[in-house]
Amino acid sequence: MKRLANVRAITMLLLVATLLVTACSGNADKGQSGNSTPSGSSVQPIESASTGESGEAAAEGPFGKYDPPIEITSVRVVDTSYKYAEGDDISNNLWTRAYEQELGIKLKYDWVVNSDQGAQKINLTIASGDIPEFMTVNVTQMKQLAEADLIMDLTEVYEKYASPFMKELMTQDGPNGLDSAKIDGKLMAIPAVTATIDNAALIWLRTDWLKKLNLPAPQTMEDVFAIAEAFARQDPDGNGKPDTVGMIVDKDLSLEGFFNGYHAYPGIWVKDASGNLVYGDVQPEMKPALLKLQEMYKAGLLDKEFGVKDLGKASELTTAGKAGLVYGPMYYSLWPLNSSKDNDKNADWNPYPIVSIDDKPALARQLAFAVNNYLVVRKGTAHPEAGIKMVNLYAEKGWGKNAEPGVYFVNNGMETFKYAPFTIWPYRKNMDQHLNISKVLKGEADVATLNAEDKDVYDKIKSYRDTGEGTTGWGYDRVFGDNGSAYEVINNYIADNRLIRDEFASVPTPTWVEKSGSLDKLKVEVFTRIIMGAPIEEFDAFVENWNKLGGSKATQEVNDWYNSQK
Repeated sequence: MKRLANVRAITMLLLVATLLVTACSGNADKGQSGNSTPSGSSVQPIESASTGESGEAAAEGPFGKYDPPIEITSVRVVDTSYKYAEGDDISNNLWTRAYEQELGIKLKYDWVVNSDQGAQKINLTIASGDIPEFMTVNVTQMKQLAEADLIMDLTEVYEKYASPFMKELMTQDGPNGLDSAKIDGKLMAIPAVTATIDNAALIWLRTDWLKKLNLPAPQTMEDVFAIAEAFARQDPDGNGKPDTVGMIVDKDLSLEGFFNGYHAYPGIWVKDASGNLVYGDVQPEMKPALLKLQEMYKAGLLDKEFGVKDLGKASELTTAGKAGLVYGPMYYSLWPLNSSKDNDKNADWNPYPIVSIDDKPALARQLAFAVNNYLVVRKGTAHPEAGIKMVNLYAEKGWGKNAEPGVYFVNNGMETFKYAPFTIWPYRKNMDQHLNISKVLKGEADVATLNAEDKDVYDKIKSYRDTGEGTTGWGYDRVFGDNGSAYEVINNYIADNRLIRDEFASVPTPTWVEKSGSLDKLKVEVFTRIIMGAPIEEFDAFVENWNKLGGSKATQEVNDWYNSQK
């Protein structure tokens, strides 16, 4: 009964988006690319299967093929960006065929839903206790499933069946990603690691509007404020109407880069002056940033209805040509700003580094580890190693010695990497892709040095530059190109030591599992009220309530973990 009660208590939010996996081939986005093979990588030969005492195929080794084939179950959330070859769908495509032909694994989905129903469907499935053999969840759900005794300890399975290359990719950015899936020393899931640097905030600006209004690129936060005011008041769209806003804000307050400009770091744990870990949301540096947003809102520089608009809805202002400034990660030119370019060929967005309110450099927030989701295996599953074999294959098809990214990752303009349910991404994939493509664009390397995936991106960029046509090529140019692209900005962040990492690198503490949802909701409610004109003293009351409602206890648990690592 206790197990059933625990199961029914699981209602946390689904991690619905992967970094570039929702935006570009790489989301998310990720890791090593180029023509060279990452050190230690090798394609393992397909091994013959042996038969266990039960008579079922027990395929040994990272790539051992089941003979006869086995069937496994999972569930799937898809969206409108999924495109297929004729006759294919999410249940029948080049990845599902590869699993069966190369590994002897038949993949069956118990259900498939669109992304707008995904979070609810996942939560209902988990709460019912009737989960598939394999599924991907967020870190909170993983911990709750473990506490409900519904998922397997994968420690020995991982050690035995993960390929050397997969293990290498798992720890390229350090041990934090893998460790985040451990509870009491047991590996309770396989994390789909990706690149922490891909999350760093940038300022995206319509440079055609900057030129029209004779405004310089921002060097300080004061410059950002001046640009926002000009975009709202000086008719940048030229229609003679006061119908533009200064800066995009959404109801979830996706403004990390703005807050970073005030040396405030919402959503991560940072060291205070005494060396203890404190949560960025409740630090005093948040107050002047909120006051400035309040001032901008009162002055009419922000959308009056931002409090009810998610990022997609808020971005309709950029699509309509009514906004030209937004803080966001490296992929924004691929989504949501691509729609702005679609509607106005002259709309030209470019990324810029975040800037500071004073003479102290602004540091871009970097996660302690970046994990798209966690692959969990239902307790009692006959072949728990099957999911790990599928991740092995994903790594090899993407970046192994005989990689085929032109087939399995981007194929005839289709993002075929999205078909694979269980993934892993090298830490420097996107950065290396930028460096490889930039060398060719600059004439420092031959196009023949690019692998298939890099060449596909290069071809789109080159076509755009040659013809001025193609929103996708324009978007890729702004992400991966050699002339002020997002990865040039991020590379400079790295060179100038302008990244700040989340200091807490473990699974959520017990209190955080229970209280983080309500604490985050409280934050958004209070911050939104302040931006819309409530007294700034509400921030102090928020901090007090945050601590009373579990924040103080969670902070102690986080510091207990932190001190145990010393």
